[in-house]
Amino acid sequence: MALDDQSVLRTVAQRDVRFIHLWFTDILGQLKSFSINADRLRDALGDGIEFDGSSVTGFNAVEESDLVARPQADTLGVLPWRPHEQAAARLICDIETPQGTPYEGDSRHVLRGAIERAQRMGFDGVRLAAELEYYLFREQGSTATVDQGGYFDLTTMDAGNDVRRATVLALDQLGVEVSASHHESGPSQHEIAITSDDLLAAADDLITTRITVKEYALAAGWHATFMPRPLSGENGSGLHLDQILVKDGENAFADPANPTQLSKIGRQFVAGQLRHAREISILMAQWTNSYKRLVPGFEAPVWVAWSRRNRSAMIRVAGLGREVGPGPRVEVRATDPACNPYLALAGLLHAGLEGIEQGYELPEPMELNLYHTSPEERRRLGIEQLPENLNDAMDIAENSELMLRVLGEHMLNRLLELKRNEWEEYRVQVHQWERDRFLPIL
Repeated sequence: MALDDQSVLRTVAQRDVRFIHLWFTDILGQLKSFSINADRLRDALGDGIEFDGSSVTGFNAVEESDLVARPQADTLGVLPWRPHEQAAARLICDIETPQGTPYEGDSRHVLRGAIERAQRMGFDGVRLAAELEYYLFREQGSTATVDQGGYFDLTTMDAGNDVRRATVLALDQLGVEVSASHHESGPSQHEIAITSDDLLAAADDLITTRITVKEYALAAGWHATFMPRPLSGENGSGLHLDQILVKDGENAFADPANPTQLSKIGRQFVAGQLRHAREISILMAQWTNSYKRLVPGFEAPVWVAWSRRNRSAMIRVAGLGREVGPGPRVEVRATDPACNPYLALAGLLHAGLEGIEQGYELPEPMELNLYHTSPEERRRLGIEQLPENLNDAMDIAENSELMLRVLGEHMLNRLLELKRNEWEEYRVQVHQWERDRFLPIL
């Protein structure tokens, strides 16, 4: 049952909570927080807390900087990595203007807009299962791994097993439903899978999982990173998203009579995500490093296609009876765990809904290994490629009507400005590979 304001106040008193951390994310999905004393909580729940938005990445300029953080009662969680006496709790906030209207640069507001569009179309919402991959390194700034384990290894090589266990237990205390966890393919690479029946809560759970993973790695003396590709020659870290659109309490994607197992709605939804994949790539893969993960040969998708079993395609329609419920699920594999989950989920939902509204036709599935196909064969099959770098992704997003609908003009312009600055900084750097390659010969 969702907490109301009175339930929050009672819980804070019963749990000896002294500090309330108010959480929200900037436009890039980086977690922001400030703390109030528990005796200010009643006022914060009623009126919100004013803060300076000009100092937050992507928020308002200094001349219009006043914003209000309004904590949401149903996001209360007592932080398990803080002391139990005079404890600390978190509340996730919506960001508003001083006039009490939603702030157009608030990531939660953007995702809520996508959910409301789905509801206007007659859907209950979206169930989501998310698989977050990450690496554990020995210390900040280092890529020294703590084990040499591989996929599903459960041996002494999996030195992170106890830390991962503590992380999962902490997530459980914070109300995050963890369905599975294990060692991933790369050395010192791990995965935690979470599920939710509510898309906004799922995005909250994703940011909660990221900070919890980092806190427990730090407690062990290590450093956890969700960087998409921290190691050359090893798999990058993905954020695989299993989606089910719900209508009248049932899986709207399911049609057992169809050879694909997908209903007409499901086929149109997948077609929409495929058609708009290049436009929303900047939301699924928002960093320069993201595009070093999206390369052939390392279990990450490169081409815009779908399949039932083939993991080289961007979307996989698979599995009956998984954590998100019975029937087919639509798994997107292009997203990475360093994204802003609110914006990525909003972009994917809008793209799928666009397919339903416009009646897009689903192309044939690509069951062959796309890594082994030639450019000529892919052109013949009409298979597009995801953007090769952040600059390409920005150019496509800038000219996208869908991206304008997803983000609004304010947030789209701010995001593109930040990403162009990042790309320019990256573009002019001289990298170690260039020194190693060219200094001896040029």
